[in-house]
This record gives sequence, C-alpha cells and structure tokens, in this order.
Amino acid sequence: MSKTIHIESTSQFSTLLSSSAIVVADFYADWCGPCRQIAPIYEQLSAQLSRPNKITFAKINTDEQVDLARSYGVKAMPTFMIFKNARRVEFIEGADPRRLSNAVKQLATEANKMETDEAGGTSSNGTWLGAELPRGYSDVTSQADVLGMELLNWDSDHGNARTLISGGKPKGQADAPTDWVQSDTDEQLMFYLPFQCALKIHSIHLTSLPGSSDDDDDESPSRPKLIKLYTNRPRVLGFDEAEDTQPTQEITLSEKDWDPKTGTAKIDLRLVKFQNVSSLVLFIVESEGDNEKVRLDRIRIIGETGEKRDGKIEKVASDD
Repeated sequence: MSKTIHIESTSQFSTLLSSSAIVVADFYADWCGPCRQIAPIYEQLSAQLSRPNKITFAKINTDEQVDLARSYGVKAMPTFMIFKNARRVEFIEGADPRRLSNAVKQLATEANKMETDEAGGTSSNGTWLGAELPRGYSDVTSQADVLGMELLNWDSDHGNARTLISGGKPKGQADAPTDWVQSDTDEQLMFYLPFQCALKIHSIHLTSLPGSSDDDDDESPSRPKLIKLYTNRPRVLGFDEAEDTQPTQEITLSEKDWDPKTGTAKIDLRLVKFQNVSSLVLFIVESEGDNEKVRLDRIRIIGETGEKRDGKIEKVASDD
C-alpha cells in the first residue's frame, strides 16, 4: 500500500510541513512524460523510507494545486523539493533519479537519529527550532528573498543577514564569532527581509544567546528590548525615516519573554495587520540594560504562504 500523501489543498501541505520533520514533495502533472517515468522510483523511495512524523512523501498535482506550485516557484516539471522542519533544503528540477535518491537517503539517515538527538531545542539535522510552532502554522523563513535582504549598522566582524535565517543552531560562545549578528556603532539594528511570495505571518521567533562568560559586561552585547516592525516596504528604511514612520506593530520584550533554555523570544503578531506581507523591516530600537550593542542570532518567520507569484510552468524534458 502506498505511503505517499496526495496533497489536495495549501492548508493540508502547511499542516504536513509542521507535523513531519522531513517532507519530500513531488510537483508533477499527468501530461508530463518525465513525471510518469520517475513516478515508480519515487513510490519505491516512499515505501522504503517513509516514517511517521519523521519523513513523509507527498505528491502535488500542479494542474490542480496551481497556487501551491506558484508559491514554491515551480516552473518546470517534475520538480522535487525536500523540507526539514518546514524549511526547504533541496530543490531538484527534472527527472534525475540518482540525485533524488541520494538526497532522500541522506535525509533518511538523519531521520534515523532523530529519536536520540531531539533535545535542547534542536533536531538531529541541526536545524534551530527555538520555540514550538503554533498549531496550523509552519516555519516559512525559507520564503525569504535572500538576495534582497539588507542589514544596517551591523558589525562586519560577526555574521551577516544570511546568518539570521540560516538553519544551524547558533553557538553561544566566543569560539564562533561569525554565527550571530551584532550591532556596530550603537544598539540599533535594522533588518530588511523581502519574501518570494506574500505571507500571512502569525509570529516571529527571535533568538539572542548570551556571549562568553569571559566577556566584559560593558562590552558584551545585549538582547533586543524595543522592536518596531514595518510591512510591505519596497526597500530598507533609514534610521531617521523609521523613527518618523508609524510601525505596523511595536513590541517591548522583557526578561520573562526569553526562554532560558533556547534564548528565544516568541513575538505574537496582530494577525489582521500581517495578512498579506511581501516584505518585513525589523528595527531593533533599544537593547536591554545600558550596553551599547545588541546581539541577534536567529530570526524565524512563522505563518503560511499567501498570494503567489505568477509564472508559466513548463516541462524540463519533452514527453516520449
């Protein structure tokens, strides 16, 4: 009996991403010859490697789920995508059985280790979870338009914009100087995050870990305290411009908002104001205490995909 799940709606796929640690998705069409050729191999991998809540295989008919296909940038078929903890980590265009098999088997090996490694806020694949996902929503950080991201007032001796959305667990000590972002001249930090498609954003997870105990208290950066969020801006805001612009939401974090184990604060948003978000500006206005630097390790965007990009879907190879 096939273990492959046939996706019939966007919400069903979002739920699957939040309930299974690894999801392998086959975007196909009935008229696509290469799709039909590789289908038996895909079913064989599904039968051999599917594990409840660990690794799940899904098939998505692009003619029936047009919005879902556009949401994930499917422009040729077949297209295979692999997600770990709701974040896309593999994108395979075309009927390439060897590449597909190798990628899936590598993840299956990781899935076999999950039961012993799932602790301390990480999964066995090293993806940083930070805080629990709310029911019905998933981590949509992978929808970030990486090339369009911008940081203002960041210390180049540490990480960059890509560090904030990377998958690995941040290291909390000074032996990993590039694994977090730190402000430069003062405590303010501006992050511009455009998305590949419009999102409905439920919440934001911010991780800010303490530095080494050897750091001077006056020099060690602090966690964010006052944060302003702006939506649907065509570009990053300047600091003066941000001060003069009404934010979509303003948040003040206190010590009790930070999980002591993971160093993560979960920011719940006013959903009515974050229904159709194409870009997000996160402005850290103030940090805790009197320190003049702020530290940010990871950002996670939690929600669901909304309105999608337009684009013609074509076959990778011709039918037989």
